[in-house]
Amino acid sequence: MSEVSTVPGVLILLGPPGAGKGTQARLLEERFGLVQLSTGDLLRAAVAAGTPSGLAAKAVMAAGGLVSDEIVLAILQDRMAEPDTARGVILDGFPRTAGQARSLDGLLAITGQRVSAAISLEVDDAAMIDRVAGRYTCATCGEGYHDTSKRPARAGACDKCGGTDFKRRADDTAETARERLKAYHDQTAPLIAHYRKLGVLESVDAMGSIADIAAALDPIVRRATN
Repeated sequence: MSEVSTVPGVLILLGPPGAGKGTQARLLEERFGLVQLSTGDLLRAAVAAGTPSGLAAKAVMAAGGLVSDEIVLAILQDRMAEPDTARGVILDGFPRTAGQARSLDGLLAITGQRVSAAISLEVDDAAMIDRVAGRYTCATCGEGYHDTSKRPARAGACDKCGGTDFKRRADDTAETARERLKAYHDQTAPLIAHYRKLGVLESVDAMGSIADIAAALDPIVRRATN
């Protein structure tokens, strides 16, 4: 793995599907100059670029296997070494388990970094099912929308890029949302205890509007990145 320069803030957003992690991460990128690092996007980019870690991931995926935490960490480390992450990063989709969190802690310790804030977006399960079942995105730029809570200002056109094609994830159904919530509580929620023990856990009520949640995140992120 390559050497990583010090990153002022390594932030983690915790919360079940539909909690608004992606929306808030994009807002934090714009407001603070942070970089959102999605493990899914990083894997695809590494595979496309043909990096050593990307080739290792490609071989595993081609064989129908799950990419190991070691490979994900190597890809993450390579990405965090790039100059645009100097203001800080927001991790999206990793870690998902306590084991992955410990592995991440180990990686950051080696490079002189640490998680400066793990922010738990607190939500109601029933409301999350409604949120997930109603969401869709712009097929051009990925901006997120919802049937009731966030419609485009002009019907049929994306507010951000003007695109007119929209898409919904096939698994964004009420039934699938219930299963994903169960998986979250079983596997990912223990991360809250892990980061509470480290003294970096913050909690935010994520049942309000997008603007209200962003306002609650603002002072936390300012402290974590200064």
